[in-house]
Amino acid sequence: MLSSFLSRCALIPVLYCALAGGGQTAQARMVARPVSWDFEHTRFDSVLVYDDAVATKRPGLLMVPAWFGVNETAIHKAEQIARQRYVILLTDMYGAGIRPRDTAQARAAVSPLLADRALMRRRVDFALQQFRAQAKTAPLDASRLAAIGFCFGGAAVLDLARSGADIAAAVSFHGNLGTDNPALAKDIHAHVLAMNGADDAATAPDFGPFMQEMRQSPAPWQFLVIGHAVHCFTETEATATTGQCRYDPQAAAQSYALMDQWLVRSFEGSSP
Repeated sequence: MLSSFLSRCALIPVLYCALAGGGQTAQARMVARPVSWDFEHTRFDSVLVYDDAVATKRPGLLMVPAWFGVNETAIHKAEQIARQRYVILLTDMYGAGIRPRDTAQARAAVSPLLADRALMRRRVDFALQQFRAQAKTAPLDASRLAAIGFCFGGAAVLDLARSGADIAAAVSFHGNLGTDNPALAKDIHAHVLAMNGADDAATAPDFGPFMQEMRQSPAPWQFLVIGHAVHCFTETEATATTGQCRYDPQAAAQSYALMDQWLVRSFEGSSP
């Protein structure tokens, strides 16, 4: 079984192998440090994640998790993505007192933000400011920042890009694609990569409008539709074999590989 796993790893990026196998480098010493701030009368508790085995400055990823928010599963996912390559701010979008434990609570948590996109943009923009400030105490290269998001988090990082934020890239995995103001695409500076499942009933109605919106962006963008994938295709805890929220290891491998390539070129300042 191990030899089979290793042979597969020879064909796909290291990031996905770490995620699939759960392994890290032998000397990895992952830091998961609380970072909190107050904004518009609400306290937010996020987590800064990086490997402190090396002191080398590295790019930063503002990461917005799926609708269950900041929890142990999201922290583990951030650790697997970060390794020694990135510093990640796992971002609390709800407020310190809101930690959904089931679908009903998660829906209640995201609804105010999806209903008030200006509020969501203000919160994620402020989180980016807090992330930049971490360069004083973490091995963060604040000149190379990007944002990644999953499901609801995809909507948040796309809105960060729409706000005109000074980031190199925004990468959305099976994210909500809709917007309250398509004209904001004209303000996008980030290189946008959105990846959704072809059979994702939750986001498919927005495929066409999203592409029409993004045609107004002056920055490079790509929209990838992954065949046979549904919603949640990178969420390893989505273990159902049917339904609209299901982990798909092949779709996950493909999307993480594309993220790696997109970020490298975006940080270089070249067109992906």
